[in-house]
Formats: sequence, C-alpha cells, structure tokens
Amino acid sequence: MSAVPSEEQNGRQNGRRSRRAPKLSASDAAAAATEQLSGLTSKQPDMVTSVKPDEDGWRVELEIVEDRRIPSSSDILALYEVELDASGELLSYRRTQRYVRGRAGGEGR
Repeated sequence: MSAVPSEEQNGRQNGRRSRRAPKLSASDAAAAATEQLSGLTSKQPDMVTSVKPDEDGWRVELEIVEDRRIPSSSDILALYEVELDASGELLSYRRTQRYVRGRAGGEGR
C-alpha cells in the first residue's frame, strides 16, 4: 500500500468534492428544484429567479403563485429558496417572501 494519499483522498481531506460527485449544470439544478418544489407544494413554480452554485451543491430561488385572484393583478406570489446537493437531491426549502403581484418587496395581505 502506498504512503502517498491518492487525489481522491486528498480532495476529501481538503474539504473539496470528490470527482465522482455528479456535476449538475445550472439549468439541470433549476429543473430539479422546480420538480421537487412542485411535488412538495402541489403548485407549479412560474419562474426561476436565480440559480447559484454553493459549497455543497446549488441554491435556486423560485416564484410561485400561491393564491390566484380576479383580477390577476391581486394574485399572491411567493419566493422559495431551494437547496440541492451536488447530485440534485433536495436538502431544504423555505418560503423567503410573500407579496401581491406588482408589489414586490413587502408582505402580501
């Protein structure tokens, strides 16, 4: 057995991801977050507002219409933050904001 650690062992020791970890593209991460959030909330996200790589995978922000109203200008929208690991599996999600359409920045009532 060699006394010199392999690259894979070095990567783990230095806190880096293993080469075997699946590499997800930003669009794949957005699609995975959309599918998983839809399954949890039973609502289809309308828009991906951001996708950012982070240390352990991806952080994706999605907008959902939580309450459709007439007229649609009074719909209640929400932003959700979804965290995925490097292979696209859901780690966590949370609603970060809720607002009336056209009034971003404040809580909807």
